[in-house]
Formats: sequence, structure tokens, C-alpha cells
Amino acid sequence: MSDRESELLASVPDRLFIGGTWRPAEGGRTLAVRDPATGAVLREIADASPADGTAALDAAVDAFPAWAATPARERGEILRRAFDLVQARKEDIALLMTLEMGKPLAEARGEVVYGGEFLRWFSEEAPRVGGRYGANPEGTGRMIVSQHPVGPCYLITPWNFPLAMATRKIAPALAAGCTVVVKPAELTPLTTLLFVQLLEEAGLPAGVVNVLTTSASGEVSEPIIRDPRLRKLSFTGSTPVGRRLLEQAAGGVLRTSMELGGNAPFLVFDDADLDKAVDGAMAAKFRNIGQACTAANRFLVHRSVADEFARRVTERVKAFRIGRGTEEGVTIGPLIDQRAVDKASTLVGDALAKGATLETGGSAIEGAGTFYEPTVLSGVAEGSDILREEIFGPVLAIVPFDDEDDAVRLANDTEYGLVSYVYTESLARGQRMIERLETGMMGLNIGVVSNAAAPFGGWKQSGLGREGGAEGIHEYLQTKYTLTQNPFG
Repeated sequence: MSDRESELLASVPDRLFIGGTWRPAEGGRTLAVRDPATGAVLREIADASPADGTAALDAAVDAFPAWAATPARERGEILRRAFDLVQARKEDIALLMTLEMGKPLAEARGEVVYGGEFLRWFSEEAPRVGGRYGANPEGTGRMIVSQHPVGPCYLITPWNFPLAMATRKIAPALAAGCTVVVKPAELTPLTTLLFVQLLEEAGLPAGVVNVLTTSASGEVSEPIIRDPRLRKLSFTGSTPVGRRLLEQAAGGVLRTSMELGGNAPFLVFDDADLDKAVDGAMAAKFRNIGQACTAANRFLVHRSVADEFARRVTERVKAFRIGRGTEEGVTIGPLIDQRAVDKASTLVGDALAKGATLETGGSAIEGAGTFYEPTVLSGVAEGSDILREEIFGPVLAIVPFDDEDDAVRLANDTEYGLVSYVYTESLARGQRMIERLETGMMGLNIGVVSNAAAPFGGWKQSGLGREGGAEGIHEYLQTKYTLTQNPFG
């Protein structure tokens, strides 16, 4: 570990942030955060208990009335100052993400830009929350429709985008006038701790944002979710966990936002520009080492171009450089942990057993860290597990199709509906895909769709609600309708 890395890690808070105070966990409990590239411990940090969770919710509840009454412009200005601070610390935040999550530094820098945009976007949305006023149809009164913050929120963020998933939830909540308790993933909590330190520096009042780091997520989360004072739950993670959280949230009839699993199809038609399609495939599949809910999972390629597409992507994948994300020129870092490596190995093994052809890769890499070779499989058979389960790794699986109806059938044959990618030079076909694919988002001749100004979210079992865009702030607002007497007679 370099001196710079050591100094950065030492500067990151190692305690819980509750009520504006950095404090140890109950009983002084700690958990270890590890570098997936080496297995080495990066930092020991506080390991919250259920009692700590209650204290964090207490702080959010106490701070809510004053924060809700804070002028929208003032809330927006705090978010804008936080945006500026994030940009000023771009290199530190990027390095910290690479250390705890493994992605190459170039991608981590890209996440700082992307994650920061949620702060800027919602700083501008805060003063734009409005309502409407007008006569009722009968002319007997005036209707006033107003928007109000929903209340204290519990935000559970995943490990794969440590900054962007925090800002995507925290920024709209604060802009709307809500207070929050944030629980980052156990595997990558350091980036959130550093970000909240920047929020504190930006002038955020005590108790508005509270942070719990814990190795006992279920034990800490359930009492918070079942507490009648909580009014909103936002979660990004797997669909099975999301289902359990929805069951817990049902008792309090909580507002919920669920950004869950994906099984994205990547459709390449016979009229596609293959150069564009291959470029898009590299971004849609291998960004973040394939560890993204938006990652392309199933590459559905017209039979007439399937061999050529496989040849081209294999050539590109063979040129990847694998290593620790801090090393110059590395394009593929480690997977987050051994379970991720084992899952990739199992899915690839099943596909090969059912007749797929291994074009490149296909094995875990022995030695320190949790690395898996970037892999291309062609001729993957229907019924293979890799087509049903979210891969979350650097494995590109190609399935040939015969015609448009066949492609749509294969693409929609999943319980998920987060994002789809389509490559075609036909405007008419592109329009048909917008209508026919069961998906909350779609990339048409482009391999990355995420943007702070866009409503991110899925259909079917990929989730509920939207994050980002003009829609994002409304997830943290509730509507009130008031009828007044007609002032004119």
C-alpha cells in the first residue's frame, strides 16, 4: 500500500454519524473493510447494533421538523456546496472507491462525476417543487394541491457504486425536506463515510443525515423499518432481499423505492452497425467489472451476424488487462468477494455443460484477490442458468436468434425488466422495440443509459419507483389536497 493510500484511509471517519456526532458503535464493536484485490484489511470501522439504529432514527425524527421548514433554496445551496466539495476531492474519492470496491481508477473517476451530478441536479430541483390551484369543476370552491416531505427515511445502498448510490438517494431526500438514516453496504462503507463528512463540511444541520455501518444488516434494519416513525424506505440491491424488506415495510404502509435486480438483454439485429454494437457491448457488459444491475446479461444476436459479433468481442476481451484497479492500464479489477467468483464459475460451468462454446476466459484466477477472467461464451442454449440469473461478473453470453419475434420473446422471457439494449439501423424497428420490450429503461444504439436527469428504475420484479430526473424528488414527497370556499361568491 502506498503512502498516499495509507494517508487517505487514515483520514476517513471510522465511526457512526448520529445526530451530528461521530461516535463509536455500542460496545465498541468494529468490522473490517478489505481490499478485494489483495484481501488486506483497509480499515476497521464501527459496527452498529440495533440500539445504534434506534439512536440514528431518533436523531432523524428530531431533526425533521426544522429541516422540512428550511427554505427550499437553502436546502439546495447546501447540496450545491456538497457538489463542489465532491469535485474538489475527486481524486481522493475515486481512489477510495477503487481500494474498497476494486474498479479501475478511470471508472472510479467517472463515478465521482456521475454521483456528483445528483447533488447538482437536486440542488436545482429543490426550489422547483410546486403544486396547483384552481376552481373545482362545479365552481363552488377552489382546489389547492400541495407537496410536502414524506418524513424520516431509511436508505439502504449497495456496494457496487459506493458514491453514486448514496447521492442518488440522499440528494432528492434532502431536496424534498426529508431527514435520513443511511446504511451503506458492509463491503464498501468508506466512500459513504467520506461523503457524509463532506456534507457536514457543506453546512448540513445535525441529525439531517445519519450513517450506520454494520455487519448485521438485517438485525439493525428491521427495527428501523418497523418503527412507526419511519415513513419511507429506499433500497438498492437484490430482488430476494427487496421482497423481504417490502414485507417488513407493509406493516407501516411505508412509501418504498426498490431498485432491484436486472437481467438485461442486449439485442443485435442483422442490420446493426457491428462496430457500434461491439463498442456498446464492452460498456454495457464490462463497466464496473460487470457488477452492475444495468449490465447486459444476455447478448441476443441475429444468427447471420452472431459468429462475427463473437469474433469481434472476443478479440476486444482478450486485450483487457487484469489487476488491482490502482495500477496503470488496468481495465478489469477484482470481483467484490469470493462468493462472486464462485457464482461466475458455476454459471459458466452450467452453460458449457449445456453446449455453449468457450471463446475466451472461463476461469477464476489463482492467487491474492478475487479475480475472474473476462469471459465470452457463444451458442449459449436456452435453459442455461446464466440466462435466468443475474451474472454480476465479467461474463458475456451470446445467444443466436432468427427473427424479430424470436428476439423479443427471448428478451422478455425473464421476471426482470430493468434495462434493455438494442442495436439496429432501422428507425422503425427501434420504435417497435420501445413498444414491445418489457423494460423500464432502454438504450437504443448506446451501451450506457444512466444519467442524473433521467428516471432510473424498472418494470416487473426489477423494482418500484424511480430515482433521478424530475421524477426522483417526488418519491420523497406526499400530496395534500385542500378545498376552500369560492372567494368570488
